[in-house]
Amino acid sequence: MSDAPRGPAPDGERTLDDDAVVAIADELAEADRSRTPVPLLTARHDGMTVADAYAVQRTWRDRGVARGRRVVGHKIGLTSKAMQAATGITEPDYGVIFDDMVLESGSVVEHAAFSNVRVEVELAFVLAEPLAGPGITVTDVLRATDRVVPALEILDARVEMPGRTIVDTISDNAAMGAMVLGGRPVRPDDVDLRWVSALLYRNETIEETGVAAGVLGHPAQGVAWLANKLAAHGDSLAAGETILSGSFTRPTWVHPGDTVHADYGTLGAVTCRFA
Repeated sequence: MSDAPRGPAPDGERTLDDDAVVAIADELAEADRSRTPVPLLTARHDGMTVADAYAVQRTWRDRGVARGRRVVGHKIGLTSKAMQAATGITEPDYGVIFDDMVLESGSVVEHAAFSNVRVEVELAFVLAEPLAGPGITVTDVLRATDRVVPALEILDARVEMPGRTIVDTISDNAAMGAMVLGGRPVRPDDVDLRWVSALLYRNETIEETGVAAGVLGHPAQGVAWLANKLAAHGDSLAAGETILSGSFTRPTWVHPGDTVHADYGTLGAVTCRFA
């Protein structure tokens, strides 16, 4: 595996004015409150670009911060072939994690608080040092990481699912709903992170299996991609942030009453129940 940074794809030019961006962010905020996904953004805003989508996401994020929510990390999406095949989208994206999105293993999760609810198996990197691109490599990520923690991501869709493009997904904060942390945290040099594997159970049935190398060859590569992508947006990763590095399984649909259990072998397990 090469340690060379993987450069982020260009975002294109903005095509939407600030008023349109604010209107979309408000629409997504209302969809979040009402639990009613909105129609595809790309079907209603011809020519909308990735640059427009990240502008929408930043506006949505800033509205949350203004209401008292605190950004505690970022998520990276669509980093594995499994996820790209499941969504039909072929490049990664990212979103923000607010403090009220963080849950502990064993939590009872209100299913009705999310839309189109699915779960994924991931590793979360907790940073001891900041990471500022460009040029961040896997070695830089491992050096800056305090610990790596098994995690489940709960996906939430505020934009309707059929026909979604990466522009719709980015605008929707990369479908971030919540994350559940648990298992046995490890130092990044304690294990070969590429070979961390997991069995994802739903109601005692194995639904998915995966190995962390499915995330761009090494889960830390996802974090490196994120740091370099944020640099292109004039941003960086701060010490103390928790980074969901990307799923190495396909998303599994869950319903009220389901129990989800991710078995990471020697790294323990993460569990939650949907009510």
